[in-house]
Formats: sequence, C-alpha cells, structure tokens
Amino acid sequence: MSDQPTLEQLARRIDELEHKLGIEQDVNDVRRLQYTYGYFIDKSQYDEVVDLFADDGEVWFLGGIYKGKAGVRRLYIERFQTQFTEGHNGPRYGWLLDHPQLQMVIHVSPDRRTAQVRGRSMMQAGLHETAKGQQRAWWEGGIYENEYVREGGVWKIKALRYFPFWHGSFEDGWAKTPIDFIPMAKTLYPEDPLGPDALIEPQPRLWPATDTVPFHYPHPVTGKPIEVDNSRAREGFANQ
Repeated sequence: MSDQPTLEQLARRIDELEHKLGIEQDVNDVRRLQYTYGYFIDKSQYDEVVDLFADDGEVWFLGGIYKGKAGVRRLYIERFQTQFTEGHNGPRYGWLLDHPQLQMVIHVSPDRRTAQVRGRSMMQAGLHETAKGQQRAWWEGGIYENEYVREGGVWKIKALRYFPFWHGSFEDGWAKTPIDFIPMAKTLYPEDPLGPDALIEPQPRLWPATDTVPFHYPHPVTGKPIEVDNSRAREGFANQ
C-alpha cells in the first residue's frame, strides 16, 4: 500500500489548515476591534464607540448593565459625552482619558461566529489646571471579560464587561483611596434618565476589595476550570 496521502486526505488537511488560519485571522480582527475601542475612548469619540457594538450589544459598567444600542448610547453619548466633553464628539482642551488595552487572551469559537476576550485597561485621566472645570488627575485599572459576534463578516462587540477595580488620585495614589470611591449604580432607567437597564448581581466592589473576575477559559496547561476563591477579597468590608 502506498504511504502517499490520498486526495481526500489532502483535501481534509487543507480544510483543517484553512480553518486554523481563519481562526487566527479572527483573533487578529477581534484584537484590532478592542484596540480601536481603546483609541476611540482615549479621544472621546463616542459616536464611533457606539458603532462598534452589535444592535443587541450591552455594556457592564459600575454595577449596571446598559442593554441594546439605546442603552449603549445612553452611557456613551448621553452620559459620557455630556459629562466629559460638553456634548462634543471628540477631545477637548486639557482633558486626558487614555485607555491602554492590555494583556488580551482571545478565544474564537470553532464555528467562528463568536469570541471571548479577557483583558485589562490601565487608565490615566484628568483635567489640566488651565482647562474649563475642576482640575483633577487620577489613575484607574480594571479587567474586561468581553464577548464578540461576527455579523455579515464583520466583528462587533456583543458585551463589553468592564470591572474597574482600583482608583487613585495622582497626588495620594491608591493606598489612600476611600472605600467605594466611585459609587455603583443603584437606580435603573427610566427613573434615572442616565441609569442602566439592569443591575449586576452580586454588586461588584472597588479597591481595596480585590475580587477575581471569573475566567471564561480553563487552565491552559491542566485543562481544568480555573477556580476563583474570593473568600478573603473583601476583608474589612463587613461594616461598610
């Protein structure tokens, strides 16, 4: 018998290689999408941010879930654009809001229709003393556990789940940050015109709590689910 592969075997190998190549192309496309999100946020290009989301996309932010394009617009346009750039789509003088996108672990589903990403951002933000408004400067860091969907051959954000963990002023750093320095969402839309459509349960806590956000993927070596033990992540919060 011949050791040469048959045409059928060669065709199967080509299909497998094409599929693997397609997965790698998807990984790059998803990474590019998330990087672009970061660049848009940097310069307060909120109209462009909204266009990155699927029609049924959602955002998890500070204890609230903003659902669908209406919810996404409420957060980025009605809240952020109004608060940070006075309704202007783009940067304004003296306003810093850098969002580096870091440490992305990307998994694309075998059918290449969906993807998941774990990543992080470390933000530098503030208002220069010569700019209009109250001068301030702070640091912030958080974790993403996001989902993406490919529609019509284009990758879009399905769920951007951002868990901001710590904040610190530039002057004092994070060691003196007040507990729950930024309050979590409490009131839903429409009672709060800028509020979320639902609340995250259980409600997350900020630094000095140190909860681990569950991983969407198993341990890369053992293949076992990654256990999350947050039993000591909130010591000192009992009376808060």
